[in-house]
Parts: sequence; C-alpha cells; structure tokens
Amino acid sequence: MAQATHRSAARIAPAARPPRAGRLAWTLLGLVVILVAASVVIALTGGETWNSKLASIPVEFAVAVVGALIAARTGNRLGWLFLSAGAVGAVSVLAAAYAGRLPAARLLGAPWAGWTLPVLLGLLQPLLFLIPLLFPDGRPPSRRWWPVVWVAVAAGLVNAVTAALSNVDFSANFPRLRDPVTIVAPLGTAYNLAEEAGLVVFLAGAASMVVRFRRAGQEQRLQLKWFTYASVVSGVVIGLAGFTNEPLPEFDVIFLLIPAAVGIAILKYRLYDIDRLISRTLAYAVVTGLLIGVYAGLVLLATEVLRFHTAVAVAAATLAAAALFNPVRRRVQRIVDRRFNRVRYDADQTVAAFAAALRDAVDLDTVRDNLLATVNNAVEPAHVSLWMAGSAPVSQGQRASTARRARAGA
Repeated sequence: MAQATHRSAARIAPAARPPRAGRLAWTLLGLVVILVAASVVIALTGGETWNSKLASIPVEFAVAVVGALIAARTGNRLGWLFLSAGAVGAVSVLAAAYAGRLPAARLLGAPWAGWTLPVLLGLLQPLLFLIPLLFPDGRPPSRRWWPVVWVAVAAGLVNAVTAALSNVDFSANFPRLRDPVTIVAPLGTAYNLAEEAGLVVFLAGAASMVVRFRRAGQEQRLQLKWFTYASVVSGVVIGLAGFTNEPLPEFDVIFLLIPAAVGIAILKYRLYDIDRLISRTLAYAVVTGLLIGVYAGLVLLATEVLRFHTAVAVAAATLAAAALFNPVRRRVQRIVDRRFNRVRYDADQTVAAFAAALRDAVDLDTVRDNLLATVNNAVEPAHVSLWMAGSAPVSQGQRASTARRARAGA
C-alpha cells in the first residue's frame, strides 16, 4: 500500500509543476528579447528616433518579464496572458520599425509588415481589458462572468478581421505606404463598436474586482490593493499629464507600475507593504496640496493685500511652507494611518500605552510581564521570550506557568 501511494505521488508531482511550462515561458521571453533588440537596430539604423517608434519597448519588455515569472513559477493564466501580450507587442514594435523606415532605406515587404501592426494591436487590446476580470487567480469571480470573457474574445477577433480586410488604421500609421489588402471598404463602424465592447469589458472587470474584494480573504484583498493602487496612480498621472499637455511619454513610463504590481501581488512578494505604501502616498499627496495652497495664499496675501515686494513675498511664503512641512506631515500621516494603515496605528497606540505604564512601574517582574503582554498583543507571535542581563531567558508561557504554581502554592 505504501509503495502504491509513493508511485501515485510520483505521478502527480510533475503535473503540479510541469517543467515544460517553465521552459516554454523562458523561451518566449528570450524571443521577446530578440524581437526587441531587432526593433532597436532596425529603427535606429533607419534614421528613426527613440520616441517615434520605440517608446513602448519598456512596457512590452516589463509585461513579458512579469508574465514569464508568473507563468514559470505559478502557472497562473494571467502570466500566460501577460507573456502573450508582451510577445505580440514585441512583434508589433518590430513591424512598426520595419515598415516605418525612411523611403531611401525601405526594406522589402514593408507594406506587409505595416499590415500586421493594426491586426495584432486590434486583437491584443480587448484581451488586455480582461486583466481586471481575471486578477489575481486567472479566473473570473464566478461562472456568471464568463460571457464577459467571450465578449472580449469576440471584440478582439472583430478588430483583427476589420483591420486585416480594410484600411481602418493602416494609412494613419504609415502614410507613405499602401495597404496591401483592401478587400472591402473601410469597416470603421465595426472597428469602433469592437473597441467600445472592449471598454465595456474593462468596466465589467473593474466591477468584478469590487465583487471579488467583498468576498476575498485577507491575502487576496492585499493582492487587489496592489493592482488597484498601481492602476489609480497610473490613471492620475496620465490624466494630469494629458491635462497639462506636456509632450512626455507619460503613458509608457507610468504604465510600468501595473505589471510590477501584478508581479508583486501574484508572486506574493512583500504583500503587506501595500498598506504602508497607500498611506504614504495619500499623506504626501494631501500634505503637498495643503502646502501649495498655503504657499499660494501667502504669496497672494503679501503681494495683493499687503503690497510687499514680490521677491520678499515669495521668500517668506517658502520659509513658512518649509516650517509647516513636518508638523503638517505628522498630523496628516496619523489621520491617514488611522484609516488606511490600521496595523501601524494600532501598534503605535500599543507602544504609547506601554510607555505610559512604564513610567509608573517600579517592580521589575511587572515591567517584564507588561512588555511580554504588549508584544503579544501588538504582533501576536507564536512564541516570545525576554532576555535580561544577569537572568535566564523568560518566555510568556514560562511566566504564566510560574504564576499558576505560585497561586497553587498559596
């Protein structure tokens, strides 16, 4: 019976973590690296600049790396989705670099390379909108959400087919080339409807995250917090950059937060740091807003009401804002921790209560018992011991048993 059980376990163990999946993931990542390197060489030798054709390379590479790590270590479907997205994105970058070379150095088959770009992007975009729906375990929250997956797949197929059969995006991307496949008139209406369907999939995925968060345990809630934090920060930065009309590659830079957060959440690396990260971000954002308001108010008061010289008013407002920074930061951090980082707030309150009790304590045994109780209440360890100079180490369990024996002897 023991031998049969051993043989059964030997058969099951490889299935739990198939080596082929890991080899396939790293092979695809190597292919992405080769495609990215080829894109850089083709674009730069053809007279292109980095921002014109290659700005999305950091995103494609980060998505591929995170996908390979997740797929090789956990087998999560999101890892394969990220890895496929990185591979398709690398192919699209190579196609854009190949087809976008200057006319004097145009390579053979450039129109067909340009034709693959909108087809691949049309197929990939709706599938990426599935990430909120499938995060973090690679499955929808329940069977009721599977129609959303099929809508995303259908939208991607419609986008790819319309881009392949008609000129919906080709001329906009490559005005010097001619679309090699124009079987039908531009199917812009179908293409736009498919893109709107992809947006609906994204909104449904956001709603599913709310449903999943309400039903999730502590660990999965931390994973959802990581993804939500990265998405919100990315959206705010991109929105502010678009509002100010700054010509910066803000999307390609800040979007790196999302694959990084997905990798941290699924691989479960320092999950509990998210509460501290959220509290710090909110605190510094609030402090920055308050100090900017104080600075602007003082400058306006000094220049418009009190009629001080502009340089003097600016210097005074700067000094006042600098003096207020630490007091305002401490007060705001305390308020934010009370709401978003309760673990640290409770620990601070526990330590403060112990310090207050320590000032009135005289007996060494009482101090030792209070310290052990405080540590146990703050972090709830499985075992806690206290070493003091000139005495044997005392643990919490030993103190309790000693107290019981003393009461029994009395």
